Amino acid sequence: MKFGKGNASVFDTWRLFDAAEKRNIAIYVAGIMLYKFGLEAFNGSIQALATNRYDWEVQRFGGRSRTFERLGLLTALNQAFQCVGSILIAPLIKRYPTKNVLCVAVLVFGVFTAILLIVDAATGGHFKPKGARSNDFSYYGTWDTDGMIPVYCFCGIAYGMVELIRRVIPRDIVGGNVQKLRRMDAMVHIFYEISGTGGAFCTALALIPRFGNNMSFIITPILFACAATAWFFIRLTNQQLEKSDGAPKGMMHYFSIIWRSVYLFLLSIWRGAVIIFTNRKFIWLLPGYSFALYGHRYLENGIAPLIARRYLGNSAWSQIMVGGSNFGELLGALTVFLFTNLVHTPMPWLRLDALMLLIVWYLPFWYPPRNQIKQAWIVAATFLPVSYGWAAGDVSLAAYIQASLARIEKDTKDVSALGAVMSFLYSTYIVIYAIASPTLGRYVDSVYNRTGGSRGGDIHGAIYNVAGVQFTVLTCVVIASTFIPKGAIAFNPPALYGERLDSDVDGLIDNDRSSSEDIDEKAFDPVRKGNITNGLEDAIVPHEPTTAKTAV
Repeated sequence: MKFGKGNASVFDTWRLFDAAEKRNIAIYVAGIMLYKFGLEAFNGSIQALATNRYDWEVQRFGGRSRTFERLGLLTALNQAFQCVGSILIAPLIKRYPTKNVLCVAVLVFGVFTAILLIVDAATGGHFKPKGARSNDFSYYGTWDTDGMIPVYCFCGIAYGMVELIRRVIPRDIVGGNVQKLRRMDAMVHIFYEISGTGGAFCTALALIPRFGNNMSFIITPILFACAATAWFFIRLTNQQLEKSDGAPKGMMHYFSIIWRSVYLFLLSIWRGAVIIFTNRKFIWLLPGYSFALYGHRYLENGIAPLIARRYLGNSAWSQIMVGGSNFGELLGALTVFLFTNLVHTPMPWLRLDALMLLIVWYLPFWYPPRNQIKQAWIVAATFLPVSYGWAAGDVSLAAYIQASLARIEKDTKDVSALGAVMSFLYSTYIVIYAIASPTLGRYVDSVYNRTGGSRGGDIHGAIYNVAGVQFTVLTCVVIASTFIPKGAIAFNPPALYGERLDSDVDGLIDNDRSSSEDIDEKAFDPVRKGNITNGLEDAIVPHEPTTAKTAV
């Protein structure tokens, strides 16, 4: 069966690859599913562990709760340090075969995840006793909970390394054929989300109840090691294996490339800001991408833990909600893939994304009974359409960004326009999240303390603001931004600025760009400094799991 003109069937897609490519894709998919399952177990367990330990400190030592302020800081720093990891890894994938670097990076990530297990066991922690209540944390180790922050930052560095390499290794597997790359990325993303959904549910329903969230991610180092072993058997061509021949060696050379990577990263952010803010054609991307991404991440990392712990009394159930969110992402990405020839621009999907955010308005007025797991499934079901809208908007918007910016690459001679814009948009999201997450967490904690704290504090008033009001503002801003581009007034615009984005850049004739709004050449003059490599900054921005979807 085929979905729309020009879309190949699943069987046609698989026949596009030769035998060696099929083998490598199968191995890579197996490894990525192991990696994603372990990642969900780790991230879900760590968030639940941090939530419980900070509450446990209040129970033991008294004082005011600071649980969600610290949890917000923990997740914000982890995401910020992903940028650091991607910068550190960029020179290595220039020097060594990408699959070898990926294997080592995921092993390093596994070592970092094991540190908290070792520390907990060394300070008296053990597996959750059978029959222990959800508020019984006596089996935890006695280490300082704030010690999680630097460890989780180092995990962020390793996470950034792995996420970067995942973005570039498909080219080593299937070469530079854009059709093969699109189909491989689509297949990988589907299996990635399947594994992520299963990992989230398994963590909430089996691992944490059986082992406790201090030990439930014991499978993560094991699964990471299995993923690295699988990826080691990917067979690259001689050209790919010898890509680094003649490259200078030595630690000093590595550090010099690191500094150059940092310079290119900062230059990309500046250049991206210039492109975004000096042209109507691109300024709407800031709310459409960065604000929408922030809303999605805050839904999973901010609101889900709040509802699980303060409403339902069991922090582990936040992973059930995240599982529902992951499944919504899978359906959203699949919908865009199937109906790509019916919806030609990101606008309908972005408007759907914004409207779905309003679903959270039921939370401030919802008073579920505590300690009933079916209530967590209700939240998961409501998170599904929210994440469905976000994933559909993200996939289509990322594809539009890639296609439209490819047409102005020749106007930006020192850095890649695509890399610059994505660097700026992602960095803007990081800054917003880093400021908003701990600040909102502190506000929620203040409301909780003011209404009774551990003796029965109520956060419904805080949820009214951090979920309902905040997401309404995001809805209005994102929807308003979708009417900025020329030609976007229609419900389903056939094109923006009259551009044809369904053909390769190399095949465009000069007249194809005549109807688009020109970029002011003078806007780029302040940062023209010579012949700087035109692609390194593309590889040093960890675009979160979202860019695994961009080639759909």
